[in-house]
Amino acid sequence: MWWLLCVLIVLLVLVCTLDVWYFLRAAFVVVRAWLQPVVRDVTGEQTVTGLVTTRDIDMCHMNNARYLRECDFARFSLYTRNGVFKALRSLGATMVVGATTIRYRRALRIGEGYELRSRIVTWDDKAFYLEQRFVSAKDGLVCAVMYCKQTVIRTSPDKILQHLCKRKVECPEYPEDLQHWVSFISSSSQALRAESGLDEKSK
Repeated sequence: MWWLLCVLIVLLVLVCTLDVWYFLRAAFVVVRAWLQPVVRDVTGEQTVTGLVTTRDIDMCHMNNARYLRECDFARFSLYTRNGVFKALRSLGATMVVGATTIRYRRALRIGEGYELRSRIVTWDDKAFYLEQRFVSAKDGLVCAVMYCKQTVIRTSPDKILQHLCKRKVECPEYPEDLQHWVSFISSSSQALRAESGLDEKSK
């Protein structure tokens, strides 16, 4: 019985020190997406479904932070099915979230189903820009919409797309609202660099 006690202690330590359920679910999402049909259109919209449960709520509606976590999992599925994760491994690269913003339009209530629709809208020389929408299964209302800047490290979006499509892919135009957001990110970055004296140090 001592080995069982050791296993329980290890599990307890893991649960207390790591977000174990996050890693387990992330692995499940990637494996499930890997088993689904490949999506050839890299910029095509992909949809995952969800249900607001008691673990997602505060005050009987979906917790604000839960939206961001669900977007994480939806991006894992998106990048697995459209081949971006595979291209990153082949190119020895990785990605990190550089910025996000979310607009809440109507609360998702406990027990309410929704679709989370994700797509790559456009890109520049350093990052992909994605839109993710929470759409109520009840009436089709867009309850929340999030923009995400996914910064590419050790390669570029162009090289990833050329690796996947075997050709040069033209960058789609920026929608007006996304362009405003990208301009805000750039202005904020410049202001923070100046505040930290980084601009002077790089001269």
